[in-house]
Amino acid sequence: MSGGTIMLKFWMDFAFDSALLCAEAQEVMGLRLIRIAGGGVHAEREARRMVAEKSIAFADAAASLAAGASVDKIVGHYRTIVRANKRRLSRF
Repeated sequence: MSGGTIMLKFWMDFAFDSALLCAEAQEVMGLRLIRIAGGGVHAEREARRMVAEKSIAFADAAASLAAGASVDKIVGHYRTIVRANKRRLSRF
């Protein structure tokens, strides 16, 4: 493969993984909204967890980038986290 072909494949894979991350994250947002709309102890716990996760995720991603981690590895890592949240929130 030529250098241009390799670079195109990298960017296409990255774009696809990023699009999947966005779609999966939207599913989690919907599930979280349902949980929060239900009110009660579970809603409060989910809201607190959501805020804490965002702060930790931002710091973790920034530190990974600063340490030289590749963007595709970071996206893959967060897809794993988002899928775990989806599984957890899908159980009622």
